[in-house]
Amino acid sequence: MTSPDHSRAALLALAVAAFAIGTTEFVIMGLLPEVAADLKVSIPSAGLLVSGYALGVAAGAPLLAALTARMERRNALLALLGLFIAGNALCAVAPNYAVLMLARVVAAFCHGSFFGIGAVVAAHVVPRGQGARAIALMFAGLTLANVLGVPFGTFLGQWAGWRSTFGAVTVLGAVAALGVWRLVPPLPELHAPDMRREMAVLRQPQVLLALAMTVLGFGGVFTVFTYIAPILQTQSHVSVGATGWVLVLFGAGTTLGNLLGGRLADWRLMPSLVAILVALTLILVGFTWTMHGTVAAIATVFVWGVAAFATVPPLQMRVVQQAVEGPHLASTLNIAAFNLGNAIGAFIGGAVIDRGPGLPALGLAGAAVTALGLLVTVWSMALERRRATSAVCTANA
Repeated sequence: MTSPDHSRAALLALAVAAFAIGTTEFVIMGLLPEVAADLKVSIPSAGLLVSGYALGVAAGAPLLAALTARMERRNALLALLGLFIAGNALCAVAPNYAVLMLARVVAAFCHGSFFGIGAVVAAHVVPRGQGARAIALMFAGLTLANVLGVPFGTFLGQWAGWRSTFGAVTVLGAVAALGVWRLVPPLPELHAPDMRREMAVLRQPQVLLALAMTVLGFGGVFTVFTYIAPILQTQSHVSVGATGWVLVLFGAGTTLGNLLGGRLADWRLMPSLVAILVALTLILVGFTWTMHGTVAAIATVFVWGVAAFATVPPLQMRVVQQAVEGPHLASTLNIAAFNLGNAIGAFIGGAVIDRGPGLPALGLAGAAVTALGLLVTVWSMALERRRATSAVCTANA
């Protein structure tokens, strides 16, 4: 643990980097119509750029975790940010859909390992019992990307072309790298993880269930959010210019939800997670109807943002809590799990649009995915109670 001032500085640096990464991950959704029109592809095909990024995170997380395992943690974070900068620079100059997809995958490769390592670093530099809040503060950069980065990236892309947005993100990535270099201290006490020991935790059922909770619990969000721009413009009658402002409201909700989720996770992790997932499922069901009214849709988007990102700290903390013997890889894989959920959600949403009832049914599809995550969470709690009861009975025998 470092001094309070150093802790705050380190968390600030991690949050700035998270802001940069979050902006490039989410901004494509605000620019989906523009990208589709410019590259002459359909909206569902453009939506696959979200899946491509998410799958890049899922594939890159274990690979980059292994490649950076023996690096000092700050140096590992800087190397990952270098990859992020290169991928976004390629996005800005991509001449066609195939190159843009490749560039998105390259940029995504750093994502899982960065947040996985960053979460461990964040929890390490604060006093015991404040780990979830520290993780929430780091992820606040991700949620602020929804408040500022995504809306203003959308405005920039609508005004100067979507490529200009990725150019701006490239510059932002360089600024983030400078912040990590200057503000995150070297942490030699965080020894290089033993990858065999880290891999061993994946044999633990509760770790696997925690990863499944993340994939499904958060996957329902992206079943709908991937296509938020066309939903707002065609179903809610929000103008193209006003779409970015609605995303600002969503981002404000995600910021509030992230901080709320961190406090709830430090208080009572699993009961809080169940309550949040129930709320998120009901909100997605409700959006099936509220999306057809402008005011109702905008109000729902805000509440949805709160519930969606309130899941992030407890889901991340659950994995770290269960994988005591291998927190680095498990933390990284949980970031991959978030993005695998994003990819699955975007794919399901595209299928509903292409071969199903279309945009109006996305809320129900997203709710179904999140409800599956809720069932896995309840199952995990039941197994945990059963094991605790068995241990007590054995001790009393």
